[in-house]
Parts: sequence; C-alpha cells; structure tokens
Amino acid sequence: MNNDILQRLAETLEARKHAAPESSYVAKLFSKGNDAILKKVIEEAGEVLLAAKDGDPQHLVYEVADLWFHTLVLLAQKGLSADDVLQELARREGVSGIAEKASRK
Repeated sequence: MNNDILQRLAETLEARKHAAPESSYVAKLFSKGNDAILKKVIEEAGEVLLAAKDGDPQHLVYEVADLWFHTLVLLAQKGLSADDVLQELARREGVSGIAEKASRK
C-alpha cells in the first residue's frame, strides 16, 4: 500500500485547520467544530453499511474512501494522524484479537 497519499492528505488537512472557512470544504468543516465532524463520520459510516448491503463493490470502495477521509479529518482535529493509527495497528499485528481486547480491561 502506498502511504504517500496518507502523508499528502495529512499535510493538506493540517493546512486547512486554520484556513478561511470559505476556502475549502475541509476548512469549513473544521470551523464548524467537533460535532459537525463527528456527524460526518457517523453519516459516512452509515453510507458504508448501505453500500455493503447493495452489493456494488465500487460503490462500497467509494463510501469507504469517504469514511476514511472524514475519519482523517477527525484525527487531524484532535492532533492525531493516520500514522498514529498505523502505529497502533502495527502494535496489534500478530496479537490475538481476543488477547488484545482482554488487555484493554
């Protein structure tokens, strides 16, 4: 997988954090705050579920891309990035899902 796109997205999102809301969709979303971003993540997650049920693989990919994008916006708003998530996934690699979940208690 090519992580270059994640790096470019992270840089773009960071640049949009303090941009004028009328300058871009992401700047406008950041200006609306946490609740607006969370609402978009929930909306996109629902669209992923519907796309998964409709059986069109390309539609599912499109909706997952929207969900990932808005999740990256949320991470950026919280001072985090895809790298933080990738590090967590790397930490979990090779660990039983049952054991990992039990370690959270």
